[in-house]
Amino acid sequence: MKTASWVLLLVVGVLMLLGSLVSLGVAYGTDRDEIGPASLSEVSAGRPEVATALRARRATAAAYAAGFATLFLAIVLGPYRRGDVWAWRAVAVGTVVVAVLILLRIPLLGLQLGSTAGGTATAAIIQLVVVGLGLALGSGRLKGSSGPA
Repeated sequence: MKTASWVLLLVVGVLMLLGSLVSLGVAYGTDRDEIGPASLSEVSAGRPEVATALRARRATAAAYAAGFATLFLAIVLGPYRRGDVWAWRAVAVGTVVVAVLILLRIPLLGLQLGSTAGGTATAAIIQLVVVGLGLALGSGRLKGSSGPA
């Protein structure tokens, strides 16, 4: 189960990193970005500063996602794989924080799960469940260990 745990978490981390890099590619390399039901060119409508601001927001979010995925992978492939309890906790807490902050868009922005704009919230729930499964598979490593001193 220990191997299945870190391999599942590895797959999640790689998918997070790839997704963030694709999002960066959309921000930096194409005008085909969709903002709700409209395209970037429709929203900016001849105002290049609006298009630049929207692309920059997407790029910033994608950069932070890539950073989180990189740290996630570094922890999973090093300390977590070794069995360090703090790494289990760090992966759990980091994933919960990301999921909660993404899910706050539902009440704060009035979105619904399953809608186009709420798609990221649905993805956050899936990520939380899969990471939770991976951590559950590796939970045996927590027995008898108190973590870092």
